Amino acid sequence: MCGIAGYFLFNQPNEIYQQKLKNASKTLALRGPDHEGFFFHQQIGLAHRRLSIIDTSSSANQPFAIDNRYTIIFNGEIFNYKQLQTKYLAVEKLNTTSDTEVLLRLFIRYGTKCFEWLNGFFAFAIYDLIENKLTIARDRFGKKPLLFCTNDDGFFFASEMKALLQFGIKKEIDKASLAQYFQFNYLPPNISILKGVEKLQGGNFIEISNQTIITTQFYKLEIDYNVNENLNYDHAQKRLVDLMSMAVEKRMVSDVPLGAFLSGGIDSSVIVAIASQLKKGLHTFSIGYKDEPFFDETKYAELVANKYQTNHTVFKLSNDDFLNHVFDVLNYIDEPFADSSALAVYILSHHTRKHATVALSGDGADEVFAGYNKYAAEYKMRQGGFKNDVVKTLSPLWKVLPKSRNHKTTNLFRQLNRFAEGAKLPIAERHWRWCSWMSEENVKALLKENESTIKEELKKRKSILLQNFSSKNDFNEVLLTDVNLVLKGDMLVKVDLMSMANSLEIRSPFLDFNVVDFAFSLPTEYKINGSIKKRIVQDAFREYLPEELYNRPKHGFEVPLLKWFRNELRSLIDDDLLNDKFILEQNIFNLAFIQQLKKQLHSNNPGDAAANIWALIVFQWWWKTYFLN
Repeated sequence: MCGIAGYFLFNQPNEIYQQKLKNASKTLALRGPDHEGFFFHQQIGLAHRRLSIIDTSSSANQPFAIDNRYTIIFNGEIFNYKQLQTKYLAVEKLNTTSDTEVLLRLFIRYGTKCFEWLNGFFAFAIYDLIENKLTIARDRFGKKPLLFCTNDDGFFFASEMKALLQFGIKKEIDKASLAQYFQFNYLPPNISILKGVEKLQGGNFIEISNQTIITTQFYKLEIDYNVNENLNYDHAQKRLVDLMSMAVEKRMVSDVPLGAFLSGGIDSSVIVAIASQLKKGLHTFSIGYKDEPFFDETKYAELVANKYQTNHTVFKLSNDDFLNHVFDVLNYIDEPFADSSALAVYILSHHTRKHATVALSGDGADEVFAGYNKYAAEYKMRQGGFKNDVVKTLSPLWKVLPKSRNHKTTNLFRQLNRFAEGAKLPIAERHWRWCSWMSEENVKALLKENESTIKEELKKRKSILLQNFSSKNDFNEVLLTDVNLVLKGDMLVKVDLMSMANSLEIRSPFLDFNVVDFAFSLPTEYKINGSIKKRIVQDAFREYLPEELYNRPKHGFEVPLLKWFRNELRSLIDDDLLNDKFILEQNIFNLAFIQQLKKQLHSNNPGDAAANIWALIVFQWWWKTYFLN
C-alpha cells in the first residue's frame, strides 16, 4: 500500500518537472511513510512513497527496476503473487520476496495479458526504457485511486488530487461534477471535480508512447443470467463459503501486524470467523459510542470475539471524540467528499493503526449481496400489495410530517416519504432518486450556474450510470448499478481516503473478484426476499456466527451532524463557510437557497438539511484550501 505519482513529458525538458514531482511526493507521505524513491529518465519521472507490507527489506523499495530497462511504481497488493510466481515464473531467480517483483517479471514476460491474472487491489505504472512506453493500470473495482491529466506539456498522474496539483495543472471546477457532488454527497467514479482531470476506470490500463495515449479494458463486471441457473441454493451456499474462505486466506499474507475490523454486523463477523481459524489470537477492533447507546453494537462484536477467542480491542468514543477529528478529515480530503460516516472510518483507522498496519474489513457485501434498506424497499415496491398502496395514498401526509434521521419516528416518516416518492417513478429513475441526497431540482436551485449549460452533460453521465437497467427488470441490475456508482464512488473512496490518512491498509475479501463474479451469477431470490437481505450470506455462515447476530435491527451509526450544526459548529456555518457575505463574494451558490437550508436546519422538520449542509461545509473548506490559498 503506497502512493505514486509521475509524468510522461511530450516536449518539455525533464528538469522543469523534477522538483514538481518531488513536491507531489511530499503530499503522499501518509500513504507511504516508510520510504521515498524517484526515477528520472529523459521524458519520464516516477515517484513512490512506500508503506511496507510484504518484504519490508530495502531491496523491495521502489521505484523497482529489472535489467536497467523496466521500472515499476506500485500501489497495492497482489494477493495471489506466490501462486503466480509458481505457475509462470518457476524458472526465474527472484531477488526479493515481494509481490512487486513478481508483478514486474510477469509483465516483462507476458505483457498486459498478465493483468487478468492479478487478484488484489492496485494502481501501478511500468516504464519500458527501450520502447519508451509507459503502462498504467488500475484494479478491477478501482479500490486504489489513479487520477491523470493531459496537457500540452505531457501526461501526469498521481494517487491523489493534491499530488496532481503540484504539476501546475489548471484549476477549473467542472460544473457538471459540482452538480453531481451535491446530488450524491460524493463524486461518481471516473469523474473529477476539476475540468481536464480524469480517473482511470477500474479494470482498465493506459499505454503512453510519444504523444499517443491508448486505453484498454481488461475486466468488466456483468450479470451472468445463465451460468448458475441449475445451481441449487444449498450448493450455492457451500460455494460461497469456499470462495470467501479462499478470499480471506489470500488476504492474510503480510510481513507486518494484521488484524480485522469487527463491527458486530454479519459481514465483518464472517471475515473474523474465517480469519481467526487461520490466525490464532487474531487482533480485532471495534468502536463503541458512549453518548449514543442506540447505535452501539459492540456487545455483538464481543460475542463474535469471545466465540473465536480473538484479541479484541474496543475503542469507546464520545461525540466529542468524533468532533475533535472533524478538521483532520476536512484537511485530508482533496476533492469534495461528504459521506459523513467517513469520520467513523477515520477514527477507527486512527486507533487501529496503533496496533496493526493491515486490517481486514467486510466492505462490499451490501452492494454485491443486497444488504441496504433501499433494496428491501425496492423489493417490496416490485411485489406491490395493500401496504404499498396505503403508503402511496398517504403521500401528502408524509410530506408534511417532521422528517429527520435523528429520531426513530421522524426517520420512519422520512423513509415513508421517500418510498412514496419513488413509487411514482420508473425503476431506473426511482433508484437514481434513492441514491440521491438532494433532488435534481434542489441542486439546480442551489447552484448559480445556469443548469441549461450543463444539462446535456448531466443527461449523458446519468445515462451511463443507469445503463445496466434493461427490460428484463432483473434485481441484479440494481446491484450492478450500485457497484458502479455507490461502491466505486462512495464506499471505496471513503475507505481508501480515511485509512491512508492513517497509513493503514484495509483489505476487503467480499470484493475478491471471484466472489463478486459468483454473486452476479446468482438469481435474485438467493440474495433477497420479503423477509431477509443478504440472504445467502446470512444462511451460508449461520453455523459460524452467534445466533444473537440474526433477527435484530442493524442501526449503523449516524454522525450527530444536526446537533453539531446547531451548537458546536454553528459559528463555522454562520460566521465563516456559509456566511452571507462570503456566499455572495464567492458567486457559486444562490444565497436564498443557502438561507432557506439554514432555516430548515433549525426547524422542527430538518429533513436531510444536516447532510446537505455538511456537503456545503466540505466543499467550502476544500474551495478555500485549494482556490484561495
